[in-house]
Amino acid sequence: MMKSFKLPFVLVNFKSYSESIGKNAYQLAKVCERISREYSVNISVAPQFTDIYPIANSFDVPIFAQHADPVVSDAKTGHVSILAIKEAGAIGTLLNHSERKLKMETIKKCIEIAKEHDMITICCSDSIDESLDIINYFPNFIAYEPPELIGTGVSVSQVQPEIIEDIVESVGHISSQTKIMCGAGISSAEDIDKALKARTVGVLISSAVVKAKEPQKILESFAKVLNEHNI
Repeated sequence: MMKSFKLPFVLVNFKSYSESIGKNAYQLAKVCERISREYSVNISVAPQFTDIYPIANSFDVPIFAQHADPVVSDAKTGHVSILAIKEAGAIGTLLNHSERKLKMETIKKCIEIAKEHDMITICCSDSIDESLDIINYFPNFIAYEPPELIGTGVSVSQVQPEIIEDIVESVGHISSQTKIMCGAGISSAEDIDKALKARTVGVLISSAVVKAKEPQKILESFAKVLNEHNI
């Protein structure tokens, strides 16, 4: 899976905004696919669980779930298994987002199950220390997101580039397989450029795209930056 997953990339987290569920999710995914094709870049999406299947069956865009539970085929009402999101059409999942924090043991189990099903894991982290805890389980990506900057429009890549670089270096000493992303407050092409210059391979973004009056224009600006940093 990772061999065909193009880097660098932008992952648009749809969250549960009204602008990105149901029909709106469909339209936003359509824009992401169009820009991805036009610029030959990777713009991935993380919709609500209920929108994964219709998007996967309508568009050629990498899809991630926003969360997964460490269950396989059990009597676990209300839980979402990694196999279920794979069958729906996702290629991977976010884990441990600041809005859906998990215990380390749960993260470990989720990563193990994801590997069994050839699914990509993006584990969010709020610090260097948490990143170094998570790297022990070797996810595909660790996404550094200081929660105090999420949704603020104040970009982590602008105000904390040194921390990002420290995480890239610290994690790299342990595993060259796990790549670093970042998120929180990223809202412009310049923010993404600075993130990639800090040696990340991608960014998480949400409201800057989901709530934009013209998401196509902002995604086009992102795509141009991704092209400049093709790995």
